[in-house]
Amino acid sequence: MNTPEVPKPLSPNETIKEESHLLRGTIAAELADTSTGAISEANAQLTKFHGLYLQDDRDLRLVLKREGKEKAYSFMLRVRLPAGRATPKQWLVLDRLADEVASPSLRLTTRQTFQFHGVLKGNVKPLVQGMHKVLLDSIAACGDVNRNVMAPPNPERSALLQQVYEQAKAWSEYALPKTHAYHEIWLDDELVAGGEQEAEPMYGATYLPRKFKTGFALPPSNDVDIFSQDLGFIAVVEKERLVGYNVTVGGGLGMSHGNVDTFPRLADVLGFIPADKVNAIGEAVLTTQRDYGDRTNRKHARLKYTIEDRGIAWFKAEVEKRSGFVFGAARPYHFTTIEDPLGWHKGTDGRWFYGLHILSGRIKDLPGWPMKTALREIAQMHTGDFRLTPSQNLSIAGVTTQKRKAIEAILEKHGLTGENNRSGLRRNALSCVALPTCGLALAESERALPEILEKFERVLDEAGLREDAISLRVTGCPNGCARPYLAEIGLVGRAPNKYALYLGASYTGTRLNRLVAPSVSIDEAVHLLGPIIKRYATERYDGEGFGDYCERAIIPKDATFHSVGTAGGLSASAGTN
Repeated sequence: MNTPEVPKPLSPNETIKEESHLLRGTIAAELADTSTGAISEANAQLTKFHGLYLQDDRDLRLVLKREGKEKAYSFMLRVRLPAGRATPKQWLVLDRLADEVASPSLRLTTRQTFQFHGVLKGNVKPLVQGMHKVLLDSIAACGDVNRNVMAPPNPERSALLQQVYEQAKAWSEYALPKTHAYHEIWLDDELVAGGEQEAEPMYGATYLPRKFKTGFALPPSNDVDIFSQDLGFIAVVEKERLVGYNVTVGGGLGMSHGNVDTFPRLADVLGFIPADKVNAIGEAVLTTQRDYGDRTNRKHARLKYTIEDRGIAWFKAEVEKRSGFVFGAARPYHFTTIEDPLGWHKGTDGRWFYGLHILSGRIKDLPGWPMKTALREIAQMHTGDFRLTPSQNLSIAGVTTQKRKAIEAILEKHGLTGENNRSGLRRNALSCVALPTCGLALAESERALPEILEKFERVLDEAGLREDAISLRVTGCPNGCARPYLAEIGLVGRAPNKYALYLGASYTGTRLNRLVAPSVSIDEAVHLLGPIIKRYATERYDGEGFGDYCERAIIPKDATFHSVGTAGGLSASAGTN
């Protein structure tokens, strides 16, 4: 006689969501409690769905503990900004709110949106209400839902880019949670008694098992790192017309050190769909993950593990059944670059855009480097818009010839015209925030990046490679917020001043890198890579990138790595530790 299988217990987060009354919890009551700068653990999980993370200043933890005081709590708020587009009016409001109720810097993220840091509990509501006045919100910017949707910036460059932008924005709106909790808690909207029963037709009462990320790409540029997304749409163009998308599923870069059951994974290509099927296919992918994703183990809850466990053939069949659409064969596509143009470029409509490099996406004023002031002055006279890029840079877009001279004058006045004349390594570097505010950080990232770059730049200068485009990405922990596993040089925090070193990803984001040193200091990493960089300068094939060279000539071919998904038929693997 077979004994029935005992269901596995749900993770605590599932109970929190189920009992939250569609993400309300007791957030409103706890906001009114002035005895503490924090909120309960349950509400801290729910506020993520509202775009908020409860954090504390870890630099102050020990001192405050010795003094018997509460941690220095504050919130990080992430804006929902599909494809990274903001108007000058919105920019000015965000700039002002940063000064009045936050750190006061603004930070551009690797998912093309803004983050506020250092927002005290009593300032969260004024921040949300201030954003709302210029039609911005933080709904679903975090949490177990479809998060900020990525797409190539600068749609004015072509009608195709504009179409891709519009569909990315439409999917973002379509996949929003339907609960009114956000408006009730932060905007003081009242739930009308006797109105329609509130429901979440797409998400259900417990939403998704884990976060869900979507990106749109237009070859030949893979600027959004499409194969890192849970759901991706690769635009297919024939005779200068957007005919549809190749759909990718199952990408994700988060992992845990020492846990071989967690790993980065590149997405699989499901097949081709017409452009008008984006929302239907997106919903089918999302609801399949909703119903079959792991709700017992959050480290195993991403879509990539659902596909690893059940197989891509099963997943494709389930999506076709739910959508009522059968995928066509994937159309040919080819990625040759990660395009993030800096400097002045002219669009097809005759207007200009200016790409400005911003290290780590941090916008603030420093002595001799008043970036925040300069961009405020530009926003006050700009008649186009701003586009946040996937590389934490900024595009000042839709600039008329007359306004171009004025913008050039502002940049020159504030000493910012040299920001784009940096090394190829610096222009391609990404970092997460890490310490002191991220509770998951094991090592420094953003604060350490300038010193890391200086040390590597000395080696590159000696090898004559200062202008070469080499991608370096640093994170304070293995969750992968700056996409380090798709960097030619990836540094992933393991402990204070110690990093796991990864090498060999494709510059175009179609191959993961591999673990080559499980725990090194930055000086040790530079010492290890110095001879490799010099060999690359003399031994590389014509047009061969640094990651491709490392994969060909440096990384041992007999090493054992975890097999992961494929990007358009390319083999992809990642080291485990």
